[in-house]
Amino acid sequence: MTPLLDIFSKKKTYIRQEKPKEKVIIDYRERNCLIASELVASGLDVEFKELKVADYIVKGIAIERKTISDFISSMINKRLLNQLEELKQYENRLLIIEGISEQELYSDSKDSGINPNAIRGFLLSILLKYKVPIIFTKNYQDTAKFILVLSRKKEKEMPLNISKKSLSKKERLQFIVEGFPGIGPKTAKKLLKKFKTLKELFNASESDLHEVLGKKAKILFELINSKY
Repeated sequence: MTPLLDIFSKKKTYIRQEKPKEKVIIDYRERNCLIASELVASGLDVEFKELKVADYIVKGIAIERKTISDFISSMINKRLLNQLEELKQYENRLLIIEGISEQELYSDSKDSGINPNAIRGFLLSILLKYKVPIIFTKNYQDTAKFILVLSRKKEKEMPLNISKKSLSKKERLQFIVEGFPGIGPKTAKKLLKKFKTLKELFNASESDLHEVLGKKAKILFELINSKY
């Protein structure tokens, strides 16, 4: 007897869908750094680009990385101040100071070349004035691990009924003025107390602005009067 063929039975095949890799964008000047190879080995998708701000972008978070020696030198020549200002463009930002197991951040000895309290004060300014969180890592492997954990961190869903804090009229005015380069809350308040309204501030002469801003008056005056 010839066996009947079951034409309806088919071997099920399952297509395994690979999970897309998390992407980390790295500034091309970090290409020679060993962090990138650590991230690739951990299964991350790495893309090198010219970043105008920050060294790494992970899930929209801007990360500026400094070794201890680079941190101190960029603190002395004030390069880091400009970088911190630029980082403020990102809502979420981090400063990584790398190498605390390899080099002392500050030493109380007189031969260190810079007062330890100056470094402590600068760290406080980064946290309080520039609102940039600081992470201290042991070495490049530790830095890579932080970036890896960050890339895999799930974002919490925000509830739809969350209420947004509304700014007062004075806070709105201050918020607008603080948007200009080099103007913090204290200076913004001084300008608003002097000129009362945004209209008066924008119509002010450079010499009037100089009374509050000093050398920074020229930058603000040129910005206000520049064309789009």
